[in-house]
Amino acid sequence: MCKITKMLGVIVCASGLGACASIVEGTSQEIAVNTKPPGASCELRRDGVVIGVVPKTPGTVTVKKTKQNINVVCEKDGFEQASFRNKSDFAGATAGNLLLGGIVGVAIDAASGASNKYDGEVNIVLQPVPAAEETDKPNEPTVAEANGKPVG
Repeated sequence: MCKITKMLGVIVCASGLGACASIVEGTSQEIAVNTKPPGASCELRRDGVVIGVVPKTPGTVTVKKTKQNINVVCEKDGFEQASFRNKSDFAGATAGNLLLGGIVGVAIDAASGASNKYDGEVNIVLQPVPAAEETDKPNEPTVAEANGKPVG
């Protein structure tokens, strides 16, 4: 009888710890976005859909965690568009479910997104737009445009 009581106690405790990552890690995450130079506007996209916006860097945005990667795309006048792929990785607290919560806990964490995590800070360096070549000016015709024939 005592062994059965202890076993039931262990089962009750283990079931209470199921979905450990959901409790410890949560189902959403804050991501800090920094650019050099600061002041860029950035969108966070998952599967082509905007899931968050940082209107002016540096800034933070909270996203729901999933298995899909997040593309961070930043723009600033005078600079080329730059992006960073923030990969969805396995959250360490989910491993505890294999020991304590079993398959049920792992399934709950996977369904809720708690078994995933992203880099908490993204740093993107923006490159200046290159100065236009003198021959690339649209208001000055090239030799080929002036004569109507390709130069060759």
